[in-house]
Amino acid sequence: MTSTDVRAEAEDSGPSGYAAARLRLLQEGARSGPPRRTALAELTDDWLTGLFTAGSEGLRGVSLVAVGGYGRGELSPRSDLDLLLLHDGSDPGGVAALADRVWYPVWDLGIALDHSVRTPAEARKTAGEDLKVQLGLLDARHIAGDLGLTAGLRTAVLADWRNQAPKRLPELQELCAERAERQGELQYLLEPDLKEARGGLRDATALRAVAASWLADAPREGLADARRRLLDVRDALHLTTGRATDRLSLQEQDQVAAELGLLDADTLLREVYESARVISYASDVTWREVGRVLRSRAVRPRLRAMLGGGKPVAERSPLAEGVVEQDGEAVLARAARPERDPVLPLRAAAAAAQAGIPLSLHAVRRMAAVARPLPTPWPAEAREQLVTLLGSGRPTIEVWEALEAEGLITRLLPDWERVRCRPQRNAVHIWTVDRHLIETAVRASELTRRVGRPDLLLVAALLHDIGKGWPGDHSVAGEIIARDVATRIGFDRTDVGVLATLVRHHLLLVDTATRRDLEDPATVRSVAEAVGSQGTLELLHALTEADALATGPAAWSSWRGSLVADLVKRVSAVLAGDDPEEPEAAAPTAEQERLAIEAFRTGGPVLALRAQTEPAEADTAADDPEPLGVELLIAVPDQPGVLPAVAGVLAMHRLTVRTAGLRALDLPEEVQGSVLLLDWRVAAEYGSLPQAARLRADLVRALDGSLDIAARLAERDAAYPRRRGTIAPPPRVTVAPAASRHATVIEVRAHDAPGLLHRLGRALEDAGVRVRSMHVSTLGANAVDAFYVTGTKGAPLPGEEAAAVARALEEALRA
Repeated sequence: MTSTDVRAEAEDSGPSGYAAARLRLLQEGARSGPPRRTALAELTDDWLTGLFTAGSEGLRGVSLVAVGGYGRGELSPRSDLDLLLLHDGSDPGGVAALADRVWYPVWDLGIALDHSVRTPAEARKTAGEDLKVQLGLLDARHIAGDLGLTAGLRTAVLADWRNQAPKRLPELQELCAERAERQGELQYLLEPDLKEARGGLRDATALRAVAASWLADAPREGLADARRRLLDVRDALHLTTGRATDRLSLQEQDQVAAELGLLDADTLLREVYESARVISYASDVTWREVGRVLRSRAVRPRLRAMLGGGKPVAERSPLAEGVVEQDGEAVLARAARPERDPVLPLRAAAAAAQAGIPLSLHAVRRMAAVARPLPTPWPAEAREQLVTLLGSGRPTIEVWEALEAEGLITRLLPDWERVRCRPQRNAVHIWTVDRHLIETAVRASELTRRVGRPDLLLVAALLHDIGKGWPGDHSVAGEIIARDVATRIGFDRTDVGVLATLVRHHLLLVDTATRRDLEDPATVRSVAEAVGSQGTLELLHALTEADALATGPAAWSSWRGSLVADLVKRVSAVLAGDDPEEPEAAAPTAEQERLAIEAFRTGGPVLALRAQTEPAEADTAADDPEPLGVELLIAVPDQPGVLPAVAGVLAMHRLTVRTAGLRALDLPEEVQGSVLLLDWRVAAEYGSLPQAARLRADLVRALDGSLDIAARLAERDAAYPRRRGTIAPPPRVTVAPAASRHATVIEVRAHDAPGLLHRLGRALEDAGVRVRSMHVSTLGANAVDAFYVTGTKGAPLPGEEAAAVARALEEALRA
């Protein structure tokens, strides 16, 4: 059935016919995108025209006008209808009756309706008071009735908008900025709002309004396609959910991708991110141009008076060879010849970032159009300019995005294409892969004074996750890519080797520090062997911190930093020739020793519970400490079942375990015996913290078997229905090879949940192994735990037995 047939069916059958024709149109698999939106708008126009005509008999000076998205002829499957009933004021009663004849059939079909009834003067007055109304009227389109009335309003509204642009555009810019602050950036969000987030459909509409003002215009290349892709995604979202929603939720992304014929949800997100990036960049450029024009208009009358008339000449200040500053932007000098100077794009970018100003759109486009490719390997100046750009701090981001928008980054670094706009489905990460790499370089620029080779640190920051665009372990793939890129950039063989090592082992320090026993010589020696030299260790330490800070707030803390610093100190000693074979055991603190002795003498657990905050770093505000929840110290005589008992009691009291350590503490010589010391940091899920006395009482009962923790937790879980949410990947339990000579190290990676550590403890007890020490941490919604276990005789487990224990843990977590 053609669109003409569908429209005829709607006209013949009234509201029910429109509903059937609308459904038929939306179910047509062969038609989607702009053709479907246009056809739906035309179908709706015809239906509303019939309603208007039937109800307006005898009325003059009245018209039906579509505004907003409907005015643009872009109806998504669940879009509301924005309608204005415009009249000349001669027959208010007749207009009110007509409004009922039009509005009620729309409501009866369950279609959302945003409606108003106004005279042209009232519409203009409301638009002058409400910016959102004015934006909607800029897209006003005649549907039925008095065409002259509609045309007159359109002409007047556009004239008002252009006359008031110097006042209204700053107001519109502030509205966009407030919305961006509230909704976030579409190009980075895992569950973005396609309309409201920065770079979304609202911003695309704002750019149309700026263009209509004749004051400035947005870069048009790619903008229409980006907007169309976002509209297509919203259409698919409406069809798959059956709801008028703009939020692209995780659980709906696979269905939306399938509706659009895309490979998977990641492909969908990448298309959304690419579109949002185009719109965001166009917004940045446009608002800069608006500001420049408004400043120019404000200054020009004074300059003309001073100079006696004539057009003022813009001041140009040199920044670098071929690059000058003009009107707050970096532009090409008049004598610049980008077609003869292949280093110019990097030189201009570095100069702009160093000056803290943006690269002008014209300069970037001219260089993208005519600049010659760099030779391989790069000349030394190109390499230095890249390092300068990366080391410029926060201004690097805006300059890099300008280069990327015009394709210059992938021309310089072809491997960048695989990570560009690539989503990271990990709650710890707040950026896409490419943005995370630039953010890491920005963070690394703050640490360059700590290392002897800041150039290698900055380039390693740029490349450390470059392997995420390839299958397999991204560190392994990244090492290969880093060698190729570093060679192409022009580093010598030694530096290439260092960069490859940094990329290959960029997770080594934080993983080892938080998941391994640093008292074990094998742990420290393995890191020293992987790193190889003091210089590389120094760089890796700084890269580790920059990477974590650029990941998100859950990835780094002063506590993690202290663990990594401790590991670096130990590894540095090994690299300097010290032998860690027989390290001195870490001495307990006075409080730990007091608790241990009291636990041994009383034969039961002893607890100390106190709030913990860490002092601010030297470069942070002194009144802004880093909250670490509550420190819980428990000393208990060495006996079976301690780990599941403690973890279970904490879960019963709704305490979330952030970090956890366990070790056996040898008592002073005059006291014969061994006590387990648990040093945990916990936080209340909600409400206040329980009293230490209550925790101890329940722990005593759990240890003597009178408290059935598993049953209590099961009862609580049964009392609360499971909420619909994201489906977490399955848990993974592995045996870390050659991680320790004194114990078998079992690594657990799982979705964090109440009682997780209790289940792990029970499974380890059931397996008949002894936990020598453990290192538990929570990163966002992910638990990353390492257990050092031995057999009953205190020796590491044989290979087959270790694998069996790992399988048992994994089965317990899947149950």
